[in-house]
Amino acid sequence: MSTKKPDQVVYNEQEQRYDAALKPYATDTGAPVITIPDTIAWKNTNIHKVNKQVKAKYEELKKQYDLLIEQYEYNDLVYNAKFSFEPIVGEIYNLYRNKNKQPFLSILSPSECNFDHLGTFRLNADKMWERLN
Repeated sequence: MSTKKPDQVVYNEQEQRYDAALKPYATDTGAPVITIPDTIAWKNTNIHKVNKQVKAKYEELKKQYDLLIEQYEYNDLVYNAKFSFEPIVGEIYNLYRNKNKQPFLSILSPSECNFDHLGTFRLNADKMWERLN
């Protein structure tokens, strides 16, 4: 037979005993109110920080990607140009466009000829063309 206990009394009906002292929270009506901490401000601050960090990393990777694409395009342009010699690693060459609009590689500097100068390049040890100007 179970009699109804008042609301302020903490009675465990399964164990048939009072266990207010065993609870991990206050049970007295005069006890402070249990509130959930406000984590919205903390979340918003950290979301802002993380977004800035991700954006900075993205911009860094995009810059590296753009440089890689530019390097690929220059190498593609030089390797597909016409030349009748074997370029030497470390030497400087100039890329020109002839009157037929075809690119060609030359050892002549821009001051020594009248062709359309596309750029100055050096062949590095990895056989990659580096643009110098």
